[in-house]
Amino acid sequence: MHSQQSVIELLVKKGMLDNTQVSEAMKEAKRIGIPVEKALEKLGFISETEITQVLADSLGVPFMDLTDYLIDSEVIKLVPEAVAKRYKAVPLFKIGDSLTVAMADPQDITAIDEIRIKSKVGVVDPVLSTPDMIQKVIDQYYGAIGNAEELVKGLTKEKLEEKVSDTKGMSGIVEDTSIIKLVNLIIMQAVKDRASDIHIEPEEDKVRIRYRIDGILHEIQNIPKHLQSVLASRIKVMANMDIAETRNPQDGRIQLKMENKNLDLRISSFPTVHGENLVLRILDKTSVLLGLPELGFSSKDLKNFEKAIKQPNGIVLVTGPTGSGKTTTLYAALSTINSVEKNIITIEDPVEYEIPMIRQTQVNPKAGLTFANGLRSILRQDPDIVMVGEIRDRETADIAVRASLTGHLVFSTLHTNDAAGALTRLLDMGIEPFLISSSVLAILAQRLVRVICPNCKEKYVPSEEVISDLKLTQKIDFYRGKGCMRCKNTGFSGRIGIFELLVMNEELKNMVTAKMSAKDIRNKAVSLGMCTLFEDGMQKVKDGVTTVEEVLRVSEES
Repeated sequence: MHSQQSVIELLVKKGMLDNTQVSEAMKEAKRIGIPVEKALEKLGFISETEITQVLADSLGVPFMDLTDYLIDSEVIKLVPEAVAKRYKAVPLFKIGDSLTVAMADPQDITAIDEIRIKSKVGVVDPVLSTPDMIQKVIDQYYGAIGNAEELVKGLTKEKLEEKVSDTKGMSGIVEDTSIIKLVNLIIMQAVKDRASDIHIEPEEDKVRIRYRIDGILHEIQNIPKHLQSVLASRIKVMANMDIAETRNPQDGRIQLKMENKNLDLRISSFPTVHGENLVLRILDKTSVLLGLPELGFSSKDLKNFEKAIKQPNGIVLVTGPTGSGKTTTLYAALSTINSVEKNIITIEDPVEYEIPMIRQTQVNPKAGLTFANGLRSILRQDPDIVMVGEIRDRETADIAVRASLTGHLVFSTLHTNDAAGALTRLLDMGIEPFLISSSVLAILAQRLVRVICPNCKEKYVPSEEVISDLKLTQKIDFYRGKGCMRCKNTGFSGRIGIFELLVMNEELKNMVTAKMSAKDIRNKAVSLGMCTLFEDGMQKVKDGVTTVEEVLRVSEES
């Protein structure tokens, strides 16, 4: 490890300190008997994190900020507590046979060798972190009970009351290591289970924890009622929400790190008769965005959709209920046409993933930044392509339509049941029929169906009632997942889209201008070759991708 003098020389060389500050710190260090670096921190000249970052650069190892870092309990077990404390080192994540470890001294060969032997891995990759950060992780994770259920058992009502008394109230108890561990375990397990949302639901005598996995809610565990307030308060503190306010809804945000992932959690609290209901939406900022071919399009729909999104101007709409993957499809479309020659700007609620070269903005109604106001301002930024997260009102719809008629390509979403319904929704908002027919290029309706787990996939015969409802004209093989450890006995793993793409032509435009019903427009589109959601879903059933029950669950036809 670098000597104290060489570290200070590096800081001076980088212009982060001057000689006067160093001289003053040396006097202070000598006066109270502490290292010069600590004196620099004490005097407010520089932080421990800044010192460690400079040191990491000079050593050629990554610096790891462990603030709000989540570590899998199985990874923590790889390095014994005594070893972690002796060498000020904690394991962060394991990939293959390589274990990444945060260390106060990443040049300590003895420590690296012992950690490698104890953890039984082939390679230890050291990263540098501050001693204080490492100590906090050791305090937080070591001694943690293996899972949330066991941790809850240790937090009896009597022990909690004792902790509240010791910490002088709720504001102190939320920093208790047991409460921190419980919240972290709930979040970590959700991430490991690929959950999109965590629901913390108070009832009369308990608190129910549910995860939404592949679009379906699963009950994970129940927590005693006496932990309700501290659990909610801990999450609200993490999200910078007001823990004293329990009678009104609140929104917040938590940014965490877990393994090599940056997680963004959007928190919503809502008062109920049994206390505050909390929903945590999990967004993985480091997730790889899917391309259009991976979303589940048929070859015909993919070709037509790509043609629509490559037009110089017009509107492309994606419709479906909340949680049907509309934003993912729009991101895939933007990624497909993204290039240095185009200026692409979005306004979203929220920004779920960040895409290079695209200017992305989040609505902020409290500051007056709505979809309509934001879109109006975006049009003064010389955009080629604009994405509006959702058309919710006439004002936004009107600006979007007029933008598309003045040389811009506009992407947006609507909440309608099918593609044709989007046209009548715009009419209901007060948009003139001739403007709709002149601007709309294509409308994509979509749903998400669960994919059969490949590990336990098997043929089966559905009930006669289901087969009768399907009115099949040919015999097909049906598949399902039997249920296994990999899919947690659900029979499913992941989701894929089913689609209904309506591409505007002269006949359909004339029907819109004549204010024909959505049903008439839909029937005409089908006669012209449009594949409905149900038909696209049944094709995926025939291909053995999903089950017939899944298609019937998300589509309105049978």
